[in-house]
Amino acid sequence: MRLSEASVEEVAARRVVHEALARGVRLIDTADVYAPKADAIGHNETIVAQALAESAVGASVTVATKGGLRRKGKTWLPDGRAKHLKEACRESRRRLGVERIDLYQLHAPDPKVPIATSVRALMALRREGQVREIGLCNIRLEELQIACDIAPVAAVQVELSPMSLRSLKNGLVSFCARNDILLLAHSPLGGHRRKTRLSKHPCFVDVAKRHGVAPFEVALAWLLAIDECVVALPGASRLESVRSSAHAAELRLSDEDLETIDREIPAGRVVRAPRQAVPEDADGEVVVFVGYPGAGKSTLAEALVGEGYKRVNRDKEGGTLRSLLPLVERHLAAGEKRLVLDNTYPRRDARFDIVDLISSYGLPTRCVWLQTTLEQSQVNACRRMIERFGRLLDAGAMKLEGDANTFTPDAQYRYRRELEPPREDEGFTAIDRVPFVETSTSHGDGRALFLDAFEPTTARRAVLDRYREDGYRLIQLVYAPGGVSEQGLVSDEGLEVYICPHPPGPSGCWCRKPLPGLGLWLIAKYDLDPASCLIVADTAVDRTFAERLGIPTTTSEELFG
Repeated sequence: MRLSEASVEEVAARRVVHEALARGVRLIDTADVYAPKADAIGHNETIVAQALAESAVGASVTVATKGGLRRKGKTWLPDGRAKHLKEACRESRRRLGVERIDLYQLHAPDPKVPIATSVRALMALRREGQVREIGLCNIRLEELQIACDIAPVAAVQVELSPMSLRSLKNGLVSFCARNDILLLAHSPLGGHRRKTRLSKHPCFVDVAKRHGVAPFEVALAWLLAIDECVVALPGASRLESVRSSAHAAELRLSDEDLETIDREIPAGRVVRAPRQAVPEDADGEVVVFVGYPGAGKSTLAEALVGEGYKRVNRDKEGGTLRSLLPLVERHLAAGEKRLVLDNTYPRRDARFDIVDLISSYGLPTRCVWLQTTLEQSQVNACRRMIERFGRLLDAGAMKLEGDANTFTPDAQYRYRRELEPPREDEGFTAIDRVPFVETSTSHGDGRALFLDAFEPTTARRAVLDRYREDGYRLIQLVYAPGGVSEQGLVSDEGLEVYICPHPPGPSGCWCRKPLPGLGLWLIAKYDLDPASCLIVADTAVDRTFAERLGIPTTTSEELFG
């Protein structure tokens, strides 16, 4: 990709490719969208094709390219549709001057297209003889597992470097090693913006001095030593960089070298030297929770504390998941053998360090996975907020209160996006799935009819008057960004009006339907019995809102006739 930056002349770019071939490189990775600007799609593929045509060994080189991204100005947009991939592959073949592409990769999953659909499109290109092998880039382990059930995946390309270890920690590299899939590591030196940091990394500097080489070369050699499935893809744009990278491929690190690096970057040994199994009769355990914010982790943690566990909570002691590690280590080093960590660990790579630390002390790690759904967690979070503060807080008020157990809905939506279900192969000795249990909440006997905006008529007013006479509060819920902050205004129709005044976009408040906050606050405020209330639900938003509150629904047509 770096060879297609605007600052690199095409002649100089081809010289870099020639130097790589002269140094023994036989795999070149490119993509149709690698270009200095959006209207020059295919620029990099053209450079590669010209350079290979000029070389005596060009025919022996494996060329990997990618499709599945489009460019619009400075923005790169995923497009995993079969139609787009077919057209992109045809154009890549034309630019590369080949009948069949050696390795054709999906550049990135398209959130609008199921990964299975894109993989089937790649497989169709393979059956038609347009590509020899297929690969996937920038994917998660779960997506790779889905793909492997559909087609033979030859290669996976993800970022992997001493500065970016997620693919090691989340099990992706281990999966590739077990299943004979090439792991193409792009940005293996952390990218040119982070390269300076790598040059000063103590463990690479120490090992580099032993061998009389540059720290960058040690970093590349370390990557290659992880497993034979790993292939580094340094993005060189200068002849000197090519020579250094080629030299790194010949560098053999000793056990002592690897131990030096492992002390600083323990994730590197996860494939080379898997963790030893913890003895079944180990004295003690550490419990780690997985579950939505608001799912009920604190309640379960308190129960374990009652059984003699020491509770470690980042919000009270550690601050962040990363800063929690030394705190846990201090407890373990002091001889604590029964700990409970009730913070949320959605991603597998986020759980890696804590499981690795616990394992190093010879203790088992038990995962408690709360099966509470997003919707149930939203209700729990709102009830907890109302019980503590007597009202709903928006993002600004939450910041002022500084309560770590109070958060915006975005925290739960982010958790859902990031969640990777826990698996035994992460190092857990057990995974306990805890079903959701509805906590009993006391309700009064009040009744209310909830409405959205509607056109008042004489007949409709008469219907509302009958409900009022039957003891129902008439409540209108309105979304009016920038509206008044005062709640409970009485409209001309005699309805109590409650407004969500917050701006559109990512939800920083709990009062916008279908979120349950405003409804739960009104239930508490007026001591309502949800089962005796009624919501006029003409839209999916109102039906979802009613379902979360446990309130029966009707429609405008049923109510007014």
